[in-house]
Amino acid sequence: MRIPRFYEAQALAEGLEIDLSDNVVQHVSRALRMKAGEEIILFNGDSFDYKVILTQVEKRAAKCIVKEALISQSESPLKVSIGQSLSRGERMDFAVQKSTEMGVQHITPLFSERCEVKLPKERQEKRINHWKQISISACEQCGRTSPPDIFPPSSLENWLSSQQAELKLVLHHHSEQPLQEIAQPCSVALLIGPEGGLTEDEVELAVSYGFKPLALGPRVMRTETAPVAALTLLNYLWGDLK
Repeated sequence: MRIPRFYEAQALAEGLEIDLSDNVVQHVSRALRMKAGEEIILFNGDSFDYKVILTQVEKRAAKCIVKEALISQSESPLKVSIGQSLSRGERMDFAVQKSTEMGVQHITPLFSERCEVKLPKERQEKRINHWKQISISACEQCGRTSPPDIFPPSSLENWLSSQQAELKLVLHHHSEQPLQEIAQPCSVALLIGPEGGLTEDEVELAVSYGFKPLALGPRVMRTETAPVAALTLLNYLWGDLK
């Protein structure tokens, strides 16, 4: 039986006894009805899994002792940063969740010309926290130990100008350059357009900042499908999908 994994945002070390956070308590006590003496795995983003034993489980509180720190092999060696044009509701949630499962390191929501989502500054913090929780839940499920950074929404040009990756790609269905012909990079910045796609001017802007156009076959993908397909291909060629 698989040992339950949870994100715990506090310092963890072998021999340490801690009080579990409310979110973990809710799962351990109320959802799974676990008892003292049972085992769970915790992670906090420091690249380790921590095997812990529950020492006390109550309805609204739980304690555990950390038994062992385990080096994780779940993070991709290829560092990918995605600029994801904002999409509505569940589409953006899907993109964040699946990109996390596929090993992305950074996600920045972008405002682009054909982006239909308006996200005022007063609502941005709430949405970022929502996406962060989605990514944490995805890490709990897939075995990652370091949730991706999710940055505040940015204009397209600000994001383009800030990227320092070794290889920079913009998804654009008119390109014919095979990805296999590109030399293996250590890091990739990946620009993904909205439902209506990037405009020709936006693609040209990306190219002016050193981005190479990349097509993922003859079919036009949805904005939430594109990062999954691209990350799968990138990690197959240069990451840890074998």
